[in-house]
Amino acid sequence: MLTQLSEWFWQEQLWFPEGLGWADLEDRDGRVYAKASDLWVALPIAILFLIIRQIFERTVATPLASLLGVKETVRLKAPHNPTLESYYCKTTKNPTQTSILSLSKQTGCSERQVQRWFRRRRNQDRPSLLKKFREASWRFTFYLLAFIAGLAALIDKPWLYDLKEMWQGFPVLTLLPSQYWYYMIELGFYSSLLFSVASDVKRKDFKEQIVHHVATILLISFSWCVNYIRAGTLIMLVHDSSDYFLESAKMFNYAGWRNACNYIFIVFAAVFIVTRLFIFPFRIIYCTWVYPVTVYRPFFGYYFFNGLLMTLQCLHIFWAVLILRIAIRFLTNNEKVDDERSDKDETDESEDEEEEEKKKMDGKVVKNGPLLNGYAVHNNNHRKTE
Repeated sequence: MLTQLSEWFWQEQLWFPEGLGWADLEDRDGRVYAKASDLWVALPIAILFLIIRQIFERTVATPLASLLGVKETVRLKAPHNPTLESYYCKTTKNPTQTSILSLSKQTGCSERQVQRWFRRRRNQDRPSLLKKFREASWRFTFYLLAFIAGLAALIDKPWLYDLKEMWQGFPVLTLLPSQYWYYMIELGFYSSLLFSVASDVKRKDFKEQIVHHVATILLISFSWCVNYIRAGTLIMLVHDSSDYFLESAKMFNYAGWRNACNYIFIVFAAVFIVTRLFIFPFRIIYCTWVYPVTVYRPFFGYYFFNGLLMTLQCLHIFWAVLILRIAIRFLTNNEKVDDERSDKDETDESEDEEEEEKKKMDGKVVKNGPLLNGYAVHNNNHRKTE
């Protein structure tokens, strides 16, 4: 059954232009071609990335966080209350006023105490700034190195400058060592992100991130199997070109370096829009959607490949809207850059209450309002962002 399904799935007429097939990709005369079996290499690479990430976060990211002044907030734990805990876990983390009144009667606590309990309990579940900083610094390091490596691998290739060269001689395109490692490392990295998504900081676009990772893995794997390698390397380079700006902006945000965060984010927004909303759709997708049909008759693999690219483009548009909203708000009102994908923390008023309680426990009296990086907080929306 599985053998028949595999034979049907890998039919030559599905994945190659008419007159070409798997026999054209057999190694001969010293020429090496990509093979589906090569993709298994990405699995140990993904596991290796997970190990390297743990070492990196402990030995590099944590000291760097301390150097940049990333400070942790000591959060008060919610007192043990079986009734409230059950409601929190099984019903909702944000009860309505009616629910608070009901819970108050059930537990014998005041409404104020119930509200405070849920606030503290939510704070307990929030990832710490240090955890966020570690994740951002790991992704920043990879994306920056991947972009530099990808640029070095493609700088002398003709298809970097003339995109029609992607299809010159397709699909009989010799595999280069730089292409092999570029592919395997990128595939291994995105596989490791998929493995670690459950333990990473969960954001509002969690589902979109899963779709992105799966689409990226499918795109890399498929383009490898049917020798769309030249197009694949260009797509990976375009995606890596902006991501390290975003991760570095997050790092400065967590460290409280507001100006550095804001201006790096603006650079990221500009690079993202140029690469994802102009170069990717109007240059790369144009050369994978329009140009090939002038050389070959359309086939299933052609539609499948471009379908994956369009899925990525839809995600680009979704994220571009969020990015533009943040950038416009900053440029027009000079507000602090917030990542709208993140779950918001508690309000300043709530945090002030928590801080006051902690200081009272230490025998201290709070006389001044909250400070953020030496400046009074003027925007009472949220003190901390993702």
